[in-house]
Amino acid sequence: MAKDVKCEVNSCTYWAAGNRCNASSIYVVNRAEANASTSEETDCKTFEPKV
Repeated sequence: MAKDVKCEVNSCTYWAAGNRCNASSIYVVNRAEANASTSEETDCKTFEPKV
């Protein structure tokens, strides 16, 4: 498993300095019903907006 997960979405509650993700796990799904073949065909469901 990756030690460091990079993230540029600074509006996410899990975003940390240095573009790091502090979530304990990451959940990514297909955008389309078929299997993804590019990163554009996926979405991160771990995202939670900062309050």
